[in-house]
Amino acid sequence: MRVVFVHGACVQDGTWWWHRTGALLEERGISSQAPGLPSCGETGTPPGPDGPGLAEDVAAVRQVLAAGDEATVVVAHSYGGIVTAEAAAGLDAVQHLLLVSSYLPEPGESLATFGSSDGPAPFLDVDPAAGTFGVRADTLADTFLQDCEADVQRQAVGKLARQGLQVIAQPVRSAAWHDLPSTYLVCAQDRGTPAERQREFARRAGSVVEMRTGHHPFLSQPAAVRDLIVGL
Repeated sequence: MRVVFVHGACVQDGTWWWHRTGALLEERGISSQAPGLPSCGETGTPPGPDGPGLAEDVAAVRQVLAAGDEATVVVAHSYGGIVTAEAAAGLDAVQHLLLVSSYLPEPGESLATFGSSDGPAPFLDVDPAAGTFGVRADTLADTFLQDCEADVQRQAVGKLARQGLQVIAQPVRSAAWHDLPSTYLVCAQDRGTPAERQREFARRAGSVVEMRTGHHPFLSQPAAVRDLIVGL
């Protein structure tokens, strides 16, 4: 078995975000990968109105998923659920979806579908002129990493990225979770995506698990996430 981790919005270096849980899985003989997302500038093309969007993110993840026939669990975090909905569709190797504080869009839905009518969240910095958005560095620790060690919080600031604004409105064309076994991990202490919202999203999944963690349980409670994956 292998695990493919799909990171969320406005960050880069999925391998770093996943490294604590990935190392524990490796001890069990389970390999993992974390493909880069072009819309976050991870493939060399700067994000912006003419830069990569959702289609390019989907293609990057799908290329990794389709590269072999080994049984695969996809762990999709936050915006990664939007990407995975389309990227994992129709691939025999994918055996299970684990959605962590994530979105489960129907075909035709986008990130904007789940947004607030009150405008951008206070932790976001949106630059329409540049065609990008990002997480404000001064809000990162308290909003998304409050249950992580200070060293992790400091390192995470260096992993923030600007992302192409167009991904917010671009809809998915398929919903892999319709046809694949899926588990939703509700992060009950998440300050970025409140638990009540997550529980609404989780109604679309096959099963639901809750942990008392913030937005990144694979950093704050990696052993618990490893055990959940091994159980799948």
